Amino acid sequence: MNLGIGSWPARRAKVRPDDVCIVFEGRERTYREFDQRVTRLANAFAGAGVSKGDRVAYAGFNHPALLETFFAAGLIGAVCVLINPRLRKPEIDYILRDCGATVVVFGEDQRGNAEELAAELEIRQWLSVDGGGPGALFEDFLTGGSGEPVQIDVDLEALALIMYTSGTTGRPKGAMLTHNNLFYQYVNALIGQDLRQDEIHLAAAPLFHIAGLNMMTLPTFTLGGRIIIHRTFKAAAVLAEMEQSRVTSSFLVPAMLDALSSDPAFPAADLSTVRGFMVGGSPLPERTIRTWQDKKVAIMQGFGMTETGPGVCMLEPRDGLAKAGSAGRAHFFTENQVVDLDGKPVPPGVPGEVIVQGPNVMAGYWNKPEETAKALDGAWYHSGDIAVVDEDGYMYIKDRIKDMYISGGENVYPAEVENTLLSVPGVQEAAVIGVPDDKWGETGRAFVVLAPDTHVTSEAMREELKQRLATYKVPRDIVLVDELPRNATGKIQKHALRANA
Repeated sequence: MNLGIGSWPARRAKVRPDDVCIVFEGRERTYREFDQRVTRLANAFAGAGVSKGDRVAYAGFNHPALLETFFAAGLIGAVCVLINPRLRKPEIDYILRDCGATVVVFGEDQRGNAEELAAELEIRQWLSVDGGGPGALFEDFLTGGSGEPVQIDVDLEALALIMYTSGTTGRPKGAMLTHNNLFYQYVNALIGQDLRQDEIHLAAAPLFHIAGLNMMTLPTFTLGGRIIIHRTFKAAAVLAEMEQSRVTSSFLVPAMLDALSSDPAFPAADLSTVRGFMVGGSPLPERTIRTWQDKKVAIMQGFGMTETGPGVCMLEPRDGLAKAGSAGRAHFFTENQVVDLDGKPVPPGVPGEVIVQGPNVMAGYWNKPEETAKALDGAWYHSGDIAVVDEDGYMYIKDRIKDMYISGGENVYPAEVENTLLSVPGVQEAAVIGVPDDKWGETGRAFVVLAPDTHVTSEAMREELKQRLATYKVPRDIVLVDELPRNATGKIQKHALRANA
């Protein structure tokens, strides 16, 4: 019997086959049509020699083919590997070699890399979603597959998905998620969010990232809602889609919310059908929450990571302002603690490392037993994130352990300083690092990007910080820059800032 994620299209098609499942660039597909395509693709994979446990990679921006590949791989017990299409050739090369992919599906943005890598790697089948490049056309390959139902038993503890972490401190690691991990992630999401069977979900955040895929998009699928897919996020197009298609939900990151609210069409936009946005990726400033509450749009903030599928905790809309800056409380089937260096829980208000336990926590890192043992020490996943929990049990993420620095014997968490800087009018982005100091050991240096047409001096920002933070937390230097260095996933590369400090 197959209770894994690959069986879900057929299960959903049995209930409401004629309901619209996917909308992409003006084309609609029903749940019946989507299920038929997944079945054909799964049979085509099997016909190409893909077996249980084999890895099927997808490197491309948002497209129905991504979801079809994900479900089809799961239907035959293969493992889907989703790859960020913004990565360069050496990064793609490393991931494909590391996971041992047998099939690679690629979008037009990876066509050049695919052509070069096809001559260097022993990949059984290359499939082009948009045409061109090595191998066959994805659509031709899919339609050539049999439409007969797939009869393969898939264990819930078998691997379903490998997602590579961004690798800000070294080579990316492949987080292994089982069918059971994904099932409980979706249950957590459905319990914690106001998703319904009539959902019209806009998937504009990257589906090759764990949160874009798993927080709302696939939970909407399990309910039988409608999923509108945009290849990439473009504020004007997303805002227009929300209004025209009567969108009810979307997963976004804070920068996307700010881009939408800065669009000239925002003040007049009718967003009355939007029930809520799930927001993650970085802390959400109070000003952003208020902007969207004024628009009568509920904001659900979350905290998580690839290794937990991604749910760790969530802040409900009703607590958005009262607990502004908090990541919320644990998901229904997830437990978390904040512990000291000895692994003992710390009292409220005391910083410690976030550790996570639950059926949504990964099985480990692909091909990395030592790093797996370190991360999953004592049956808990050790996140490397520093947080405090208040008296009510709400978690506040302070920083990454590796980013913390010590000034005059006091621990300084850059994220706290960065969040305070973001509340200063005119500040668009901020990153803080620790730099050597003869007197204090280390002190802070902030790198700030100002919003367009604003003029705020470094000294004015320092004076503002002095009113809100302890003196030892205030950066000695504030450097104005045009942009912050980022990796392919959009995360700020603090090691690059340190190298040039």
